Amino acid sequence: MSKKTLVAVSIFTALLGGCGHQEHNEHHATLQLNVTHPLRQDTTLVKEYVSQIHAIQHIELRAMEKGYLQDTFVDEGQTVKKGELMFKVSPTVYEAELHKAEAEAKAVYMEYNNTKSLVDQSIVSPNELAVVEAQYQKALAEVELAKAHLAFTDVKAPFTSKMDRLEARTGSLLDEGELLTTMSDLSQMWVYFNVSEAEYLDYAQSGTADNTTQVRLKLANGSIYPYAGVIDAIEADFDNHTGTIEMRATFPNPSELLRHGQTGNILVDIDFADSLVIPQKATFEILDQSYVYVLDGDNKLATRHINIAAELPHIYVVSEGLKDDDTILIEGLRRVSNGQQIDPELVSANDMLAELSLHAE
Repeated sequence: MSKKTLVAVSIFTALLGGCGHQEHNEHHATLQLNVTHPLRQDTTLVKEYVSQIHAIQHIELRAMEKGYLQDTFVDEGQTVKKGELMFKVSPTVYEAELHKAEAEAKAVYMEYNNTKSLVDQSIVSPNELAVVEAQYQKALAEVELAKAHLAFTDVKAPFTSKMDRLEARTGSLLDEGELLTTMSDLSQMWVYFNVSEAEYLDYAQSGTADNTTQVRLKLANGSIYPYAGVIDAIEADFDNHTGTIEMRATFPNPSELLRHGQTGNILVDIDFADSLVIPQKATFEILDQSYVYVLDGDNKLATRHINIAAELPHIYVVSEGLKDDDTILIEGLRRVSNGQQIDPELVSANDMLAELSLHAE
């Protein structure tokens, strides 16, 4: 082998040795990574449920009698007061029936007086008088019935409410029971939403299910309704198809912003007093279980299982697995392994949360 060849082999061997040494050093280099402590604070979780909004009274107003719609005294969208005259069905036929019933009652009354006089003279028996008296009472009942039919030709508002569209116009021939309009009492609104069986049990066992739990309402445009509502009713049965049960919250509606048939989202605030929170990015999952890396006194990482009580934007509320003075890894989780030593850079919990809030915005 020539001298030139020996020199080339030596240089190549030296380069290979240098590369191997460099790779070995990089593999064993101590990573500098950010760590932090869990933060203890009062936290509120907002749970959101799709809801349907209903008026506390929503009815169909129908004609009680047949006939022509003679007059309409209201208009669509109008607020009507209880007892206010809204429609009038032509009363001619019912007035005639009343006159007929009154005339028949008058005739029977005269017969009753004549029979009573005969009984007083012992000409007829008291039983005959009793028969005529029964006929007279029946005639009076017919008069009252005719008056009721005549009264039904005046259709009045059963309660103070907002009118919907007119389903019949003046001059229309109405059948008995025909729809005239619908009416909604908008003074208060019932908002219905469904919760899961687990959420229902949490609520029922929390000691707050006493018709005083306040909730908020997010409207379809994303704005929050200015008045709070109260959960005041829970259905008796679960829906076996969905595994949910329906709850009802009542909201005041002084400005009548809410209307029957609207949709929205119920917002329920769940308070976690003095709870332990960590950033979501500090966790990883193994078989649907949540873990974090905890730093020991030698700056070595150890995996630890945790239980998560609630999920908020960018943070978790931890119920079990961590203590206030634990130090957890918050970056580079995929670059490390259990038992690995790192060079920790401590970030305060408050700074960490402030950074998360800034990114959220």
